[in-house]
Amino acid sequence: MAKRQLLSLEDIALSIGNTPLFQGVNLHVHEGDKICLIGRNGAGKTTLMRLIMGQIKADSGASFRYPGCTIGYLAQQVDFSDNETVRDFVMHGLAHKPEDDQLSYRADIVLAPLGLDPDALMGHLSGGQLRRAALAQALVDEPDILLLDEPTNHLDLEAIQWLEQFLAASRSAIICVSHDRTFLSNFTSTVFWLEQGVVRICPSGYAGFEEWADGLLELEARTLHNLNKKLQVELDWTQGGVSARRKRNQRRLNELHRLREKIRADKAALASKKATIELDPLAATASSKIAVEFKNVTKSFERDGKKIPIVQDFSLRILRGDRIGILGPNGSGKSTFLKLLIGELEPDSGFIFRNKKMELAYFDQHRTALDPNKSLWNTLAPDGDYVFIGGDPKRPRHVAAYLKNFMFDPKRVRDDVGTLSGGMQNRLMLARTLINPGNLMILDEPTNDLDMDTLDMLQDILADYAGTLLIVSHDRDFLDRTVTEVMAFEGNAHITSTMGGYSDYLASKGGGRTAAAGKTKATGTPAAKSLSTATPAPRRRLDGKEQRELQQLPDRIAKLEAKLADLHQQLADPQLYVRDPARFDALAAEITATQAATDTAMARWMALEEKAAV
Repeated sequence: MAKRQLLSLEDIALSIGNTPLFQGVNLHVHEGDKICLIGRNGAGKTTLMRLIMGQIKADSGASFRYPGCTIGYLAQQVDFSDNETVRDFVMHGLAHKPEDDQLSYRADIVLAPLGLDPDALMGHLSGGQLRRAALAQALVDEPDILLLDEPTNHLDLEAIQWLEQFLAASRSAIICVSHDRTFLSNFTSTVFWLEQGVVRICPSGYAGFEEWADGLLELEARTLHNLNKKLQVELDWTQGGVSARRKRNQRRLNELHRLREKIRADKAALASKKATIELDPLAATASSKIAVEFKNVTKSFERDGKKIPIVQDFSLRILRGDRIGILGPNGSGKSTFLKLLIGELEPDSGFIFRNKKMELAYFDQHRTALDPNKSLWNTLAPDGDYVFIGGDPKRPRHVAAYLKNFMFDPKRVRDDVGTLSGGMQNRLMLARTLINPGNLMILDEPTNDLDMDTLDMLQDILADYAGTLLIVSHDRDFLDRTVTEVMAFEGNAHITSTMGGYSDYLASKGGGRTAAAGKTKATGTPAAKSLSTATPAPRRRLDGKEQRELQQLPDRIAKLEAKLADLHQQLADPQLYVRDPARFDALAAEITATQAATDTAMARWMALEEKAAV
């Protein structure tokens, strides 16, 4: 039996101001569909949801909604009364609330897995708890169509896994926006890919989306190649001259012009789809081998007259270059551990060694470092026109060029931060953090609200980071791609440490791996890493070729630095971008390439110097 069609959008067009957002959007939603909606930040995902709900009207096109079809929505902003209980707030999600509250059990079904006290007052909840209460309100009624915008933000892993199962079993048609690849792969059957103002539909769910998208891009590249070949044939024809009086020739010339415009537009579209954020590799400041060491540390907080231990007799050694993922339920002690690590809190007992040369870069999930009333420009470069990569005055980068690397339109660099979407603000926070990554970088839920392209960029950048990296995240795929060790805070001061990514941690929990694959003490205290476990390979002295290279490198570095100074002087013209945008982009690209060559030469010189000194 065919499923009933609940919603249809046909040839929808919509502009925001003078900027076209949608151009010919077509999509259909049927009963029980499990759909993920993906697209870059700013592509219009939230706007499309508002259009589906009927909050905004399209400029043109036709829409159909099945009579009586109900639509639920997980809103980003939560409206509530301070004095109402969580249960009452959630029950507002029922379309027809009974007088005797006989359906109040529906609230319990969603509140318990989300870790919410039904009798707590809404005014007493934290920001993350408010977000979970809003999710519970959206889930309680099982509408015909349920729209979810980043539902996994502020959820721990246990709650995310429950949500996957809940949505997979739900009778509602689901349209979900999320950055969490594993979450989407586990319950979706269709992908709506919002790109270049249109929606492309992948029928295999997110698990098969990346392979499908790669095939689609390859097809478009071949099509563009064939168009270019056709254009060359037409150009060869024009060399014989064209008589305007012959209608056939004039028509063919007009077709040539149209073909040129189509190729130009197709090239731009293809380049936009393949565009990624390009940055210099992150270089960590040199430091000693031990970054931080905990020795028999205990920290407790008093609650209801009782001391609640957060960490107890805890020992851990973090070495330079470690890449540690941190996960655990909300309230399990992750934030306390980080505050102890950076010195915001001191232990009740025990000792914490912090390297005196520690240079900290901190990504705050709450974005408290961003002032909504400041411009993007002033946020990154409050005292001028340049950011200095790694805090090095010899590595200036024009702020407009730096923001462009993070896929910000240079025309928006003077806009206020408050005008940006949540995803764009997170991207700005990343840009701010990565200016000077130091030798210890802590990223607290960095994936919230980011699109897939920015996530891929972040993974690539972190892969090249040579410093010590700690990532707090519940994004399982992201942890698998970025860390080599997982610390799990499991509550009651119980902490386990497993070598590998999230998949290795999960396997160790299930007993499917040998003891050698993970390291877990019965007390939950990770063992300190030994400095003597690895024997360094013997170094060889320089051969003749390396000696010549070492002699030539200082001159090469000096020439590259002189070229950089000249390029920066040319880019210092404040009117250059307005007068000649192409020249501005070319200079910015040349500076990036020259800086990379300088860094490579400097690193090679230091390596040879160190080898020669042995």
